[in-house]
Amino acid sequence: MKKDIDSSFVQDALPAFISEAGEQTAAIEQLLLQLEGAPDDAELLNALFRCAHTVKGSAGIFGLDRVVAFTHHVESLLDQLRDGQLAFTPALSTLLLKCNDQIQALVDQAGRGDDGDDTEGDATRSALIAALQNAAGQGDAASSPSPAAASASPAPTDGTMGDRRWHVAVCFGADTFRNGMDPLAILNYVRGLGTMATLTCDLAGIPPLDQIDPESCHLTFEFGLDTQAPRVEIEGAFSFVRDDCELHVVEPGATPEAFAAVIEAMPDNPRLGDILVAAGAITRAQLQQALRRQSEVAASGQRTQLGEVLQTVAGVSSQVVKAALDKQSRQREAAGGSGAPAEDQRYIRVQADRLDAVINLLGELVIAGAGASMLARQTRQSPLIKANAQMGRLIEEIRNGTLQLRMVPIGETFSRFRRVVRDTAAELGKDVVLELQGGETELDKSVVERIADPLMHLVRNALDHGLETPEAREAARKPRQGSLVLSACHESGSILICITDDGRGIQRQKVLERAWDRGLLERGVVPADADIDRLIFEPGFSTAEKVTNLSGRGVGMDVVKRNIEALRGTVALFSEPGIGSRIEIRLPLTLAIIDGFLVGVGHSKFIFPLDAVVEVIENRPTAGEVDAHGRGFVELRGQVLPVVGLRQLYDLGGDEPERASIVVLNTGGRRYGVRVDSLLGQHQTVIKPLGRMFRSLRGMSGSSILGSGEVALIFDVHALGHLAAAPPGTRSTAPAPSLSSGHAGNTQNV
Repeated sequence: MKKDIDSSFVQDALPAFISEAGEQTAAIEQLLLQLEGAPDDAELLNALFRCAHTVKGSAGIFGLDRVVAFTHHVESLLDQLRDGQLAFTPALSTLLLKCNDQIQALVDQAGRGDDGDDTEGDATRSALIAALQNAAGQGDAASSPSPAAASASPAPTDGTMGDRRWHVAVCFGADTFRNGMDPLAILNYVRGLGTMATLTCDLAGIPPLDQIDPESCHLTFEFGLDTQAPRVEIEGAFSFVRDDCELHVVEPGATPEAFAAVIEAMPDNPRLGDILVAAGAITRAQLQQALRRQSEVAASGQRTQLGEVLQTVAGVSSQVVKAALDKQSRQREAAGGSGAPAEDQRYIRVQADRLDAVINLLGELVIAGAGASMLARQTRQSPLIKANAQMGRLIEEIRNGTLQLRMVPIGETFSRFRRVVRDTAAELGKDVVLELQGGETELDKSVVERIADPLMHLVRNALDHGLETPEAREAARKPRQGSLVLSACHESGSILICITDDGRGIQRQKVLERAWDRGLLERGVVPADADIDRLIFEPGFSTAEKVTNLSGRGVGMDVVKRNIEALRGTVALFSEPGIGSRIEIRLPLTLAIIDGFLVGVGHSKFIFPLDAVVEVIENRPTAGEVDAHGRGFVELRGQVLPVVGLRQLYDLGGDEPERASIVVLNTGGRRYGVRVDSLLGQHQTVIKPLGRMFRSLRGMSGSSILGSGEVALIFDVHALGHLAAAPPGTRSTAPAPSLSSGHAGNTQNV
């Protein structure tokens, strides 16, 4: 599969190709789904073609013939779509989505080094190629190029009438070899686009052999390419090394104005001849000829400018020479100034485990910094306290910057579900539109990766159990097209993800019947609606009448709940029969470090996420505020505020102080207070998981180590809010809010 490619080159660079190809195939899928809503969007079609071409071109560099051969057929059809020869239809979109799946499968095979026979896959791809050819109007008359031919000739040309001469200059960067790239392999691929009429290697940039670094690349090539291929295809051949080289492509018959524009856009180059060569106005050979002519004239005692010689020897337009001289003049002026041109932004890929190791060390640094700060305050030495305060600010800045590296928008995860909804709805015979909201909401990458599977199950479950067929919806006086909304937003230091549908809602009678049959409830017992809804999270519970590809095996919602809780999150279900259902998932923004508010109750320390803290009421008398269960109420600016007392709720013991403080928290759109003995201020909190013994402790989401070495528990403010409304040992059975009102609900099983 990988021919004429050095094995070490493949081993070093192939993982980068696999990663890039995965991003491109994901982009292809999203573009196809977007095109279904805007089939005439030329920008989407062009972007789609570029993605397919990038995959094919990069695969050709690595000699991945099967990827190139199959993608070639896809690219040919996309080219017809782009040129308006074909209309984009839902059937064509389905075909291209299946082809994209096969491209990804071939890329995955290459990543595994699987070169063996794939009879089933080959048969599938052959059927798809035939479908592509039929869609393109080629039918059986079209000849399918062999993998080798497709690899060698991505856009077949035979030198017939219609070929045009392009001038290409490419200067490979010094790190090209180190990054696993092979310039000759790239040129071999370019040669397949047409005929290389001329090829020159600039030897001037190669240092003497006794000074050369064998790991550095010093190669610069200029060549004339006779081809029918468009500019994007020529430039695409260098896409995998685009950041590692300077590439200039000049179209056939370019005007002096075009050359001047190329010169203007070029990077700095101090020499006039090099500027003109890089712009494609002259070849390196013509420059050498002009330099010899200039030397001959100088030897005869006369002086002449190189630009004048080039106009005579190479026929360069005076306008082009003037543009190059102006560029050279501006470069000299800039070099004489104090400012330096800003470097372009660059991106690097970092292995996730390395970043995790840095964040773990940062957590230990935060703890150590807190300990040093505490010791400094105990010494009461002002210079030491100030020095520690400065160090604390720096640690906080480092913390914020490092954690930001792991924050990614959740929109990319949401976008994957367009395909899921499309294919699943088609399989079930339903008409569903997916609406995505809050895709820009950022979340820790580790959380995003682990929430994808639970979201997948919840979306498929909504399609299978929640949304009705068009006929059933019409009979229920609903629009034939169902609605599924996937949204995300920040709320009280956490992220709230909602999956909302306008389907039939939970069929509570069916749930009860199944619960009675399975012995989850005593027959005849009918609990509150919210408790009935929660039964679907029981292990092995299913209301499906028969086993299908989507449901009926009793495996799913319990796993979803367990996986979300493993992320220190919560999941709640709200439903109204005939109106629809909503599932709310609350997750922490990060699993590493947060800003916390430290409080004390007796000898115990607790931490609230700072984002959830609204205000603090200090020095209130404690008498009569809370009962023996820790519940009570206080008046705050004319309104009643529920209050929970931590001492009574968790039976902490110790003497009750005469006066205490109330920390007002906000979660889910409502406020409540927590009574504490002392306020210890803001605290950088390194989150540590709770031990197995304490994972069932209600209202807690984690722990942290203080600078003194003490352990402080971190509150889950959402779960604690329900404990504030119900005495310990009971479950909240408050009715779910109306879905038609559009407000988020507050009821949660804790």
